[in-house]
Order: sequence, then structure tokens, then C-alpha cells
Amino acid sequence: MFNLIKSNLNKRAMTMAWYCSGSTNTELIENLFKAGLIQNERVKDAMIGVDRAHYAPSRAYSDSPQPIGYGATISAPHMHGHACEYLINYLKPGARVLDIGSGSGYLTHVLANLVTDSNTQGQVIGIDHISELTDLARTNMNKSKKGSELQASTTVKFITGDGRLGWKEGAPYDAIHVGAAADQLHPTLVDQLRAPGRLFIPVESEDESENLNGGQYIWVVDKREDGSIHKEKVFQVSYVPLTDAPRG
Repeated sequence: MFNLIKSNLNKRAMTMAWYCSGSTNTELIENLFKAGLIQNERVKDAMIGVDRAHYAPSRAYSDSPQPIGYGATISAPHMHGHACEYLINYLKPGARVLDIGSGSGYLTHVLANLVTDSNTQGQVIGIDHISELTDLARTNMNKSKKGSELQASTTVKFITGDGRLGWKEGAPYDAIHVGAAADQLHPTLVDQLRAPGRLFIPVESEDESENLNGGQYIWVVDKREDGSIHKEKVFQVSYVPLTDAPRG
């Protein structure tokens, strides 16, 4: 039932983006919450705590994806909210998180807010295959005092590397978020999950009939405490591909 509700919310988001946009970051997130596109209070507070204008080069408070250069985009904020809500049970203070395709650094910062409180410090590693974007993410986080403190304390680290391979040095992770569409469900990422742990990843469909209609789907993959794996396809999306870094 939860997944059906979230699928319906994703469809609503496509028609309500104009309504949920705001003139400030707080207004944007509050509008998403009032519309039911964000439902979890912790997620709402974490997103209010990160000014999207530090990470989106234009129309920062619009509920729409934005280009950030190098063929990459920052997802619409309702999609970031969905990702956090699917992972929320694994985003407790002290948790370790891998954010693959970290781009301009926005969601990495939101995730850091969720795994850190006044008493407990988690860690979020943002990884991107484009070095200019990891540099940009570091610069963007330093635009706020909180972001600068998160980097100085190593609560947030940005790494340049092939996200399809994860980041073994920081494993195991309580949660892994992938912000670009993979050509397959990479087993390496599942291997790097803690048990229990959860992976949120958009994957290109192998079903030709689905691909005719833009066949990318979010998969939620759980590694349970006994090490068994449970996979569930939850809703259709449109992401840039998770590929090699562009040449030149």
C-alpha cells in the first residue's frame, strides 16, 4: 500500500510542480509538504535546512529539475523528498550513507542533516565521476556555515570516482542513494550495504515494451539482517544515465 501511495504521489507531482514552487526555500518545501509530496516531518525539516539556491544555478525554488553543467542535472525537490522517505528508516543519527551521482551536492547535504544531531555524527560520502562536480559540491556546501562545518568535521566527504563501483573504503553503508539511471542493478552496490540496509536506485528496464515508454524505474533493494536480498520496483522515473565521465 505504501508503494502504491508513493507511485500515485509521483504522478501527482508531474502535474503539481507549478503549484508547489515557492519564492523561498522554506515556502517551496512547505508547499511540497502541504501537497503531500513530502510526508515525513524529518525529511521536511532536513530539506528546509538546506537552501536549494546554493546548489541550483537557476529557478532554485521551482519544483523541477535543473541543469548543473557537464550533462548533469539536479533532480526536482519532490524527487529528493521521495528518495529520503524511502530511505528514512535507515537515515538515523550515526548512519553511514553513500550518495552516488552527488552532482552539485544538494541531496548529500540533506542526507547529512538526517544522519546527524546534537549528540551523534553520521557520515555521508558523495561520489561523482566528474571532478568538476565534486569541486562544485564542496564549494556549494561552503556557502553556508552548517555546510562548511559538515565538511570540516568529515561528516560529509566528496569523492571523484566511478559510482557504479560504489566506494568500498567507506562500506558498509546503512543506505545508498543513486542519483542517475544505471543500466543494471549493480551487485557491487548491494554488497556494500550493511545488513540491514537499503539501496534506492533508478534502473533502465530490460523490458523492450517498457523502454518504448521511457523505461526507467526506481528499485528499492533491502539487505535484511540475515543477509537475504529483497528487491521491489516502485515507480517510473526519468534520470540522466549513470555512465563514464565525459571525455575532454
